[in-house]
Amino acid sequence: MDSSEITLEAVSSVSQVTAEEWNACANPRACPDGSPAGFKSHYNPFVSHAFFSAVEASGSATPRTGWGPRHLLARRDGVIAGIVPCYLKSHSQGEYVFDRGWADAYDRAGGSYYPKLQASVPFTPATGPRLLVRPDVDQNEIRSALAQGLMALCQAMDASSVHVTFARESEWKLLADHGFLQRTDQQFHWRNQDYRSFDDFLATLNSRHRKAIKRERREAVTNGITIHALNGSDITEEAWDSFFAFYMETGSRKWGRPYLTRSFFSLIGETMAKDVLLIMARRNDRWIAGAINFIGSDTLFGRNWGAIEHHPFLHFEVCYYQAIEYAITHGLKTVEAGAQGEHKIARGYLPQTTYSAHFIADPGLRHAIKDYLKRERAYVAEMGRELTEAGPFRKSDGDSDND
Repeated sequence: MDSSEITLEAVSSVSQVTAEEWNACANPRACPDGSPAGFKSHYNPFVSHAFFSAVEASGSATPRTGWGPRHLLARRDGVIAGIVPCYLKSHSQGEYVFDRGWADAYDRAGGSYYPKLQASVPFTPATGPRLLVRPDVDQNEIRSALAQGLMALCQAMDASSVHVTFARESEWKLLADHGFLQRTDQQFHWRNQDYRSFDDFLATLNSRHRKAIKRERREAVTNGITIHALNGSDITEEAWDSFFAFYMETGSRKWGRPYLTRSFFSLIGETMAKDVLLIMARRNDRWIAGAINFIGSDTLFGRNWGAIEHHPFLHFEVCYYQAIEYAITHGLKTVEAGAQGEHKIARGYLPQTTYSAHFIADPGLRHAIKDYLKRERAYVAEMGRELTEAGPFRKSDGDSDND
C-alpha cells in the first residue's frame, strides 16, 4: 500500500506552476507508463496553462477585477498530482451560474456572502474538467483530496462558499459525496452524427426548419458580405484589433462592462493561436463582425460575438452555421455555442444538461439552498425534455418535402 502523504497548498498565480506541471494534470497528451488501461486524453483549451496565463497576465482575472487566484494544488512526494483552478471572488460576475439571489438572501439575514471561492474558468461557460488530475495516479484518491481541500480552503479564506461550475458529471457526483450541493442548468449543443457535409445535416431537419436555415444563410451574405475563417498565423493583430472593437461594442450593450482586456487576445494569439478559430465577416474592405471559437480534441467551443454593423441573420451565420461547417469538415463531435439561447434550437442545437456543485458553509443557508436546488433540478430536467421534443429534426421519413 502506498503510504506517501498528499499535501495541499493554494497559490496566488498560475505563474507559480510551470506549464509542464499544470498541463500534465489538465491536458495530458499521452498515456504514460503505469497509467490506467484505456486512458484517453481529451484536449480542452480552457484548462490549459496558456489560457489561465492569458486571463491573469492580461489583467482580466486579477484581485483588482474581483478574481483573486487561489489555485489549489495537491502534491504527492513533492510532485503536483492534482490542481483545481480557483479564485477568491468579491462579486458574482462573469460566472454564468447565477447565485445573486443566494447572496442577497444571506446578506438580508445578516451574513456576508463575499468573499466566496469560485472553481471555474473565468468568463467561460464551457463544460470541462475542474478537478485536474495526472493520469498516472489514483484518480479517486486525488480528486477526493482536492474536494476536501476546497472545503478547508473555504474555511482558511473565511469564505462563505465554494462553487465548482460547468464541471463534468462525474466530478459533480464525487463532490456531492463530499457534501457539495448539486445544481443543474442547460445549454444548447450541436451533435455531429458523422455528417459528410452541411447538406447532410440539413437533410435530418424537417422541411420548415431546413428551408428557414437555407434562407438565413443566403440573406446573411447579401450586401457584399464575405465570411472568413481564421486560424493560427492567419489571425493578425489587425484582426484582433477589429474583433476587440466588436467585443467591446456588443459587450458594453449586453453586460455594461466587458471582462476581457485587449492584451488577452494578443496573448492567446501568441501562445494558443492553433486553438483559436476566428470567424470574421467583411464588407467594403473592412471587418464588420466576428465570433471567437476555441478548438478542443472533439469539441468546438463558441465564445464571444460582436459586430459594428447589423445585418439580418449575420449573427446566426457567423456563430452557428459556420461552426457547424467547421465541425463537420474537421470531424469534431460537438459544438458548444455558449450560454443560454433557446433560439439555437431552430438551428439544430439541442438541450444539454450542465452541472455545478456548491459547498455552503453556513448550515442555515445550506438547508435553504438545498431545498431550492431540488425543485430547480426537476424543472431543468422537464424543460430539457420539452425543448428536445420541440427540436427541428424530422420525426419520420414522411417529412421529406422538397425545398
